[in-house]
Amino acid sequence: MLTTVVFDADETLLDLRPAVTGGLVAVLDEMRRRTPAAARVTLAELDSDWDAVFGELNAAPVAEIRRAALTRSLARAGLEDHLDELAALFFARRFALTRPFADVPPALAALRSRYTLGFATNGNSRAERCGLAGEFAFEVYAHENGLPKKPAPDFYAAVVAVAGVSAGQIVYVGDSWEHDVVAPQRAGLRSVWLNRHGLPRPGGCTPDAEVSTMADLPTALADLGALRADLPTLS
Repeated sequence: MLTTVVFDADETLLDLRPAVTGGLVAVLDEMRRRTPAAARVTLAELDSDWDAVFGELNAAPVAEIRRAALTRSLARAGLEDHLDELAALFFARRFALTRPFADVPPALAALRSRYTLGFATNGNSRAERCGLAGEFAFEVYAHENGLPKKPAPDFYAAVVAVAGVSAGQIVYVGDSWEHDVVAPQRAGLRSVWLNRHGLPRPGGCTPDAEVSTMADLPTALADLGALRADLPTLS
């Protein structure tokens, strides 16, 4: 029986892209205020600095990766010595702008009467800072108490442990094929792929369900639960 639904955060529940862009705009404006050398720096360059450092640092905490990206950005205008101040500016603006997608609050409200809801993320989008305070029975964050990031098996083991039920009673919902479909299934959880952009399914794995909007999730989970209940038992 399905008892627990656990959600990824960024780009699943949270519309992160506008918030990150807003944080970078605030940083760029401050760079330009501080030095004429920043006049030639573009928002696209600041945005690209994340990708430039992510490959090498992908296992690191998200805040550490962002600081490395900002170091690269500030170096474009000789402002590396101001990293702490401008990183604080970025994060303040980023969290002020981070909010759930419009389809999220109604879906969570509909699901709460039937399931235990959890929140488990690689990122630094803490629920209480992103418009989701009080929505979840439990929250799991990579890098707290040494917990590795998804897709490490220990991440999903931690989800199972804190949920307090068997892995097969948990559905993980997220937008990342590798992190939110393939890896949870390998760990014994079920998975729902939230495919907001209508991407083709990669091969090698089949999610237990696929939805294009959170509005469809309650029905998809009810159907999945009914399907599992109809499966014959072996004796």
